[in-house]
Amino acid sequence: MLVIRGLGSQYGRISVLRSVNLVIGRHQLIALVGANGAGKTTLLRTISGVQKASSGQIEFDGKDITQLRADKRVKIGICHAPEGRHVFGPLSVEDNLHLGAYSRADKAEIAADLERNYAMFPVLKQKARLPAGTLSGGQQQMLAIARALMGRPRLLLLDEPSMGLAPLLVEEIFNAVTELRKRKITILLVEQNANAALAIADQAYVMETGEIVLSGSGKELLGNERVREAYLGI
Repeated sequence: MLVIRGLGSQYGRISVLRSVNLVIGRHQLIALVGANGAGKTTLLRTISGVQKASSGQIEFDGKDITQLRADKRVKIGICHAPEGRHVFGPLSVEDNLHLGAYSRADKAEIAADLERNYAMFPVLKQKARLPAGTLSGGQQQMLAIARALMGRPRLLLLDEPSMGLAPLLVEEIFNAVTELRKRKITILLVEQNANAALAIADQAYVMETGEIVLSGSGKELLGNERVREAYLGI
Protein backbone atom coordinates (compact mmCIF):
# COMPACT_ATOMS: atom_id res chain seq x y z
CA MET A 1 0.00 0.00 0.00
CA LEU A 2 2.77 2.46 0.95
CA VAL A 3 6.33 2.47 -0.38
CA ILE A 4 8.89 5.02 0.82
CA ARG A 5 12.17 5.32 -1.04
CA GLY A 6 15.16 7.42 0.04
CA LEU A 7 12.96 9.83 2.00
CA GLY A 8 14.58 12.89 3.51
CA SER A 9 13.08 15.78 5.46
CA GLN A 10 14.54 18.73 7.29
CA TYR A 11 13.65 21.67 9.50
CA GLY A 12 15.53 24.61 8.02
CA ARG A 13 19.09 23.38 7.57
CA ILE A 14 18.72 20.56 10.09
CA SER A 15 18.27 17.17 8.46
CA VAL A 16 15.86 14.96 10.43
CA LEU A 17 15.14 12.08 8.03
CA ARG A 18 17.98 10.55 6.02
CA SER A 19 17.25 8.24 3.12
CA VAL A 20 14.43 6.35 4.82
CA ASN A 21 13.12 3.22 3.06
CA LEU A 22 9.96 1.58 4.34
CA VAL A 23 7.20 -0.65 2.96
CA ILE A 24 3.69 -1.17 4.35
CA GLY A 25 1.54 -3.96 2.97
CA ARG A 26 -2.24 -3.78 2.80
CA HIS A 27 -3.98 -4.70 6.10
CA GLN A 28 -0.69 -4.83 8.00
CA LEU A 29 0.06 -3.32 11.39
CA ILE A 30 3.56 -1.84 11.24
CA ALA A 31 5.35 -0.69 14.39
CA LEU A 32 8.01 2.02 14.31
CA VAL A 33 10.13 2.22 17.45
CA GLY A 34 13.14 4.24 18.51
CA ALA A 35 14.42 6.73 21.07
CA ASN A 36 13.07 10.25 21.50
CA GLY A 37 14.38 12.50 18.74
CA ALA A 38 14.99 9.62 16.32
CA GLY A 39 12.68 11.14 13.69
CA LYS A 40 9.61 8.94 14.13
CA THR A 41 7.11 11.79 14.45
CA THR A 42 8.71 13.62 11.52
CA LEU A 43 8.30 10.50 9.38
CA LEU A 44 4.57 10.33 10.17
CA ARG A 45 4.19 14.05 9.52
CA THR A 46 5.94 13.65 6.18
CA ILE A 47 3.71 10.73 5.18
CA SER A 48 0.57 12.72 6.06
CA GLY A 49 1.86 15.80 4.23
CA VAL A 50 2.13 18.11 7.24
CA GLN A 51 5.92 18.14 6.83
CA LYS A 52 7.52 18.49 3.40
CA ALA A 53 9.89 15.91 2.00
CA SER A 54 13.27 17.29 0.95
CA SER A 55 14.25 14.20 -1.06
CA GLY A 56 13.02 10.76 -2.00
CA GLN A 57 9.56 9.48 -2.86
CA ILE A 58 6.32 8.46 -1.15
CA GLU A 59 4.15 6.10 -3.16
CA PHE A 60 0.58 5.24 -2.11
CA ASP A 61 -1.37 2.60 -4.01
CA GLY A 62 1.13 2.85 -6.86
CA LYS A 63 0.87 6.65 -7.18
CA ASP A 64 3.54 9.20 -6.31
CA ILE A 65 2.10 11.47 -3.57
CA THR A 66 5.38 13.11 -2.50
CA GLN A 67 4.15 16.59 -3.45
CA LEU A 68 0.45 16.03 -2.68
CA ARG A 69 -1.11 18.47 -0.18
CA ALA A 70 -2.07 17.15 3.26
CA ASP A 71 -5.83 17.65 2.71
CA LYS A 72 -5.63 15.69 -0.54
CA ARG A 73 -3.91 12.83 1.30
CA VAL A 74 -6.81 12.68 3.74
CA LYS A 75 -9.19 12.36 0.80
CA ILE A 76 -7.31 9.34 -0.56
CA GLY A 77 -7.38 7.68 2.85
CA ILE A 78 -4.28 8.70 4.85
CA CYS A 79 -5.44 9.84 8.30
CA HIS A 80 -3.20 10.91 11.18
CA ALA A 81 -3.78 10.86 14.95
CA PRO A 82 -0.87 13.08 16.04
CA GLU A 83 1.36 12.97 19.07
CA GLY A 84 -0.05 15.10 21.88
CA ARG A 85 -3.68 14.58 20.74
CA HIS A 86 -4.29 18.15 19.48
CA VAL A 87 -8.05 18.10 19.93
CA PHE A 88 -10.00 21.32 19.41
CA GLY A 89 -10.58 22.16 23.07
CA PRO A 90 -13.44 24.70 22.84
CA LEU A 91 -15.45 22.52 20.44
CA SER A 92 -17.63 19.67 21.65
CA VAL A 93 -16.48 16.07 21.42
CA GLU A 94 -19.02 15.43 18.67
CA ASP A 95 -17.93 18.50 16.69
CA ASN A 96 -14.34 17.27 16.88
CA LEU A 97 -15.49 13.95 15.41
CA HIS A 98 -17.42 15.65 12.62
CA LEU A 99 -14.28 17.63 11.75
CA GLY A 100 -12.56 14.30 11.13
CA ALA A 101 -15.10 13.67 8.37
CA TYR A 102 -14.82 17.12 6.77
CA SER A 103 -13.76 15.69 3.40
CA ARG A 104 -16.78 13.37 3.19
CA ALA A 105 -20.30 14.02 1.94
CA ASP A 106 -21.96 10.66 2.73
CA LYS A 107 -24.12 11.80 5.66
CA ALA A 108 -25.68 8.43 6.44
CA GLU A 109 -22.28 6.72 6.52
CA ILE A 110 -20.82 9.53 8.63
CA ALA A 111 -23.61 9.00 11.18
CA ALA A 112 -22.94 5.25 11.16
CA ASP A 113 -19.20 5.81 11.69
CA LEU A 114 -19.98 8.19 14.55
CA GLU A 115 -21.96 5.46 16.31
CA ARG A 116 -19.22 2.90 15.57
CA ASN A 117 -16.67 5.15 17.28
CA TYR A 118 -18.98 5.71 20.23
CA ALA A 119 -19.30 1.93 20.56
CA MET A 120 -15.49 1.60 20.62
CA PHE A 121 -15.06 4.47 23.09
CA PRO A 122 -18.32 4.72 25.11
CA VAL A 123 -17.00 7.59 27.26
CA LEU A 124 -17.00 9.81 24.15
CA LYS A 125 -20.74 9.28 23.73
CA GLN A 126 -21.31 10.07 27.39
CA LYS A 127 -19.43 13.36 26.95
CA ALA A 128 -20.44 14.12 23.34
CA ARG A 129 -21.79 17.59 24.14
CA LEU A 130 -18.95 18.66 26.43
CA PRO A 131 -15.97 20.73 25.24
CA ALA A 132 -13.13 18.44 24.24
CA GLY A 133 -10.79 20.43 26.46
CA THR A 134 -12.60 19.15 29.55
CA LEU A 135 -11.69 15.52 28.83
CA SER A 136 -8.89 13.71 30.62
CA GLY A 137 -5.68 12.95 28.75
CA GLY A 138 -6.76 9.39 28.05
CA GLN A 139 -10.18 10.49 26.84
CA GLN A 140 -8.56 13.07 24.55
CA GLN A 141 -6.38 10.31 23.10
CA MET A 142 -9.49 8.26 22.39
CA LEU A 143 -11.02 11.30 20.72
CA ALA A 144 -7.92 11.88 18.57
CA ILE A 145 -8.04 8.27 17.35
CA ALA A 146 -11.79 8.39 16.75
CA ARG A 147 -11.46 11.69 14.88
CA ALA A 148 -8.88 10.11 12.54
CA LEU A 149 -11.21 7.13 12.03
CA MET A 150 -13.99 9.48 10.93
CA GLY A 151 -11.94 10.10 7.79
CA ARG A 152 -12.43 6.43 6.82
CA PRO A 153 -8.67 5.74 6.72
CA ARG A 154 -7.13 3.20 4.44
CA LEU A 155 -3.84 3.98 6.19
CA LEU A 156 -4.04 5.11 9.82
CA LEU A 157 -1.00 6.86 11.32
CA LEU A 158 -0.93 6.61 15.13
CA ASP A 159 1.72 8.68 16.91
CA GLU A 160 2.41 7.68 20.54
CA PRO A 161 -1.20 6.76 21.43
CA SER A 162 -0.27 5.50 24.91
CA MET A 163 2.09 8.33 25.89
CA GLY A 164 1.48 9.67 29.40
CA LEU A 165 -1.48 7.41 30.12
CA ALA A 166 -2.19 5.27 33.20
CA PRO A 167 -1.67 1.50 32.71
CA LEU A 168 -5.41 0.72 32.51
CA LEU A 169 -5.88 3.35 29.79
CA VAL A 170 -2.83 2.07 27.92
CA GLU A 171 -4.46 -1.37 27.87
CA GLU A 172 -7.70 0.15 26.56
CA ILE A 173 -5.88 2.01 23.78
CA PHE A 174 -4.01 -1.13 22.69
CA ASN A 175 -7.27 -3.11 22.74
CA ALA A 176 -8.69 -0.49 20.38
CA VAL A 177 -5.65 -0.76 18.09
CA THR A 178 -6.06 -4.54 18.02
CA GLU A 179 -9.75 -4.12 17.14
CA LEU A 180 -8.84 -1.78 14.25
CA ARG A 181 -6.39 -4.37 13.00
CA LYS A 182 -9.21 -6.94 12.96
CA ARG A 183 -11.19 -4.51 10.81
CA LYS A 184 -8.29 -4.74 8.33
CA ILE A 185 -7.33 -1.09 8.61
CA THR A 186 -3.66 -0.67 7.65
CA ILE A 187 -1.83 0.94 10.58
CA LEU A 188 1.57 2.56 11.09
CA LEU A 189 2.09 2.77 14.85
CA VAL A 190 4.78 4.91 16.48
CA GLU A 191 5.03 3.91 20.11
CA GLN A 192 7.45 4.40 23.04
CA ASN A 193 6.02 1.24 24.62
CA ALA A 194 8.11 -0.88 22.28
CA ASN A 195 7.28 -4.17 23.98
CA ALA A 196 3.52 -3.72 23.50
CA ALA A 197 3.90 -2.38 19.96
CA LEU A 198 6.17 -5.18 18.75
CA ALA A 199 3.92 -7.81 20.35
CA ILE A 200 1.01 -6.91 18.04
CA ALA A 201 2.95 -5.84 14.92
CA ASP A 202 3.15 -7.81 11.68
CA GLN A 203 6.34 -5.99 10.72
CA ALA A 204 8.47 -3.47 12.57
CA TYR A 205 11.20 -0.93 11.97
CA VAL A 206 13.73 0.59 14.36
CA MET A 207 14.74 4.19 13.73
CA GLU A 208 17.88 5.92 15.01
CA THR A 209 18.95 9.49 14.18
CA GLY A 210 16.67 9.74 11.17
CA GLU A 211 17.52 6.38 9.62
CA ILE A 212 15.99 2.91 9.64
CA VAL A 213 18.61 0.67 11.22
CA LEU A 214 16.69 -2.59 11.75
CA SER A 215 13.58 -4.24 10.36
CA GLY A 216 11.80 -7.55 10.66
CA SER A 217 8.66 -9.13 12.02
CA GLY A 218 7.44 -7.93 15.40
CA LYS A 219 8.37 -11.31 16.87
CA GLU A 220 11.88 -11.17 15.39
CA LEU A 221 12.61 -7.74 16.83
CA LEU A 222 11.20 -8.74 20.23
CA GLY A 223 13.89 -11.42 20.28
CA ASN A 224 16.68 -9.21 18.91
CA GLU A 225 19.34 -8.60 21.58
CA ARG A 226 20.09 -5.08 20.37
CA VAL A 227 16.39 -4.13 20.53
CA ARG A 228 15.90 -5.84 23.88
CA GLU A 229 18.77 -3.94 25.49
CA ALA A 230 18.07 -0.53 23.91
CA TYR A 231 14.27 -0.35 23.90
CA LEU A 232 12.80 -3.12 26.06
CA GLY A 233 14.97 -2.71 29.14
CA ILE A 234 15.87 -6.40 29.15
